Amino acid sequence: MKDSSNSGDLTENKKHSFFSIDGFTILNNHKTQITYLKGENIFKQGAFAPYVIFVVKGLIKVYLQTGYDKQINISVAKPGDFLAFSSIFGETIHTYSTQAIKDSVICMIEKESLKQVLIDNPEFALEITSKNCKKESHLFEIIKNTSYKQMRGKLASGLLYLSQDDFLKEDIFSFLTRQDIADFASISTESAIKFLKELEKENVIKLKGKAIKILDSAKLQSISKNG
Repeated sequence: MKDSSNSGDLTENKKHSFFSIDGFTILNNHKTQITYLKGENIFKQGAFAPYVIFVVKGLIKVYLQTGYDKQINISVAKPGDFLAFSSIFGETIHTYSTQAIKDSVICMIEKESLKQVLIDNPEFALEITSKNCKKESHLFEIIKNTSYKQMRGKLASGLLYLSQDDFLKEDIFSFLTRQDIADFASISTESAIKFLKELEKENVIKLKGKAIKILDSAKLQSISKNG
């Protein structure tokens, strides 16, 4: 972890819509920019949540710790996403854990300062609400996967999620282990490896080292839906 708060300000990151709002100059005085190396934990489930986190660069794994050595990978946060956003509204502890999938840069922003920016910029607040609604839909999909789908369907759903264009641009599969992929599908590592090989034999995907390429998206979607 490297504190890079003096290496630049938020104006350097205007490519994200968050930094195009009028309040970004105010937040420059209420943030700390930090670099996390691949594999470093950013915050842990159950720990105190003093800041809202904004992802500037990299990919962040979001997961639930469900046992001593068990976890469910919920999602991947990409540049432009917020983490621990609910802390603005009174949540005092983190309800999930996060870890850098690859070298990443984040901004830790004081909650009250960001809250004031939301109040003063309703269009920005509406944009954030829209993003959170999409995240909610993804959470419902995870519940459906774990409750009703067979293992092939779970894995197919996980692969479709991880194969989004924004993630592929970051070469996400090169940073994920087979256990990571299994945790996104809520199945065992052994089952993930078995079904990946099956899907390759069926020409649905192509495996090359850690890389996974979707060859037949329609069939994978069918497996996800009916599995």
